[in-house]
Amino acid sequence: MNSPRRAVILSAGQGRRLSPLTDRRPKCLIEFSGRTMLAWQLLHLEAAGVTEAVVVTGFGANLVDAEVARLRLKALAVRTLFNPFYALADNLASCWLARREFDQEALLLNGDTLFETAVAERLMAAPPAEITLAIDRKPAYDSDDMKVLTEGPRLMAIGKSIEAYDAESIGFIRFSADGARRFSAAIDDAMRRPEGLRRWYLSVIDHLANTTEAVAVQSIEGLEWGETDFPEDVQANAVLTARWASALPA
Repeated sequence: MNSPRRAVILSAGQGRRLSPLTDRRPKCLIEFSGRTMLAWQLLHLEAAGVTEAVVVTGFGANLVDAEVARLRLKALAVRTLFNPFYALADNLASCWLARREFDQEALLLNGDTLFETAVAERLMAAPPAEITLAIDRKPAYDSDDMKVLTEGPRLMAIGKSIEAYDAESIGFIRFSADGARRFSAAIDDAMRRPEGLRRWYLSVIDHLANTTEAVAVQSIEGLEWGETDFPEDVQANAVLTARWASALPA
């Protein structure tokens, strides 16, 4: 299995829980240590060897387009894909709009997940599997964590309200070519159902984990990452990115 060279980043949301920071700009453009969250994601994907990124936009799409144009990354080609239904649907719709991007090995990343380069590298180097979910473990989990249940290398279940769990998803997935095609077909099927617009894409991953043996997990324990959902996350991630910024070449 080769390492994916394409990453799809889901950045359509506004992030209203982070108001007033997100009143006029999308969550992915919150700044941390002199760079937007999107810039940090793209910088670390590029450092991990990814050569193509597709950013699914929605709220403030013109601002994201401007940020992508401003960055001018050397080895990473970035393009955007607008989701006009961002205010009416959950992130399954963003995946459906990007479904044709899953015609090869690929990465899928939440637009509010910050991660050091080593996280992407560990996920990309994980043992072969159709679908591999990056997970972390900690002493306790709260109601907003995307909890997972594992059995050895396999994912058994994922969801915020599952009763049995032993880890959490960090919002970062690797697909083999076969896994990408399986995922694309599954999200297309899910969007044809009445509840499709209200579903998260991870509900499709949960379905695949329950009906196939295609979904594996890769622990990234010990590596640095953070999600950005609440004001306290912004403070914690500012500390995180300050360490990364201090390590960059002058």
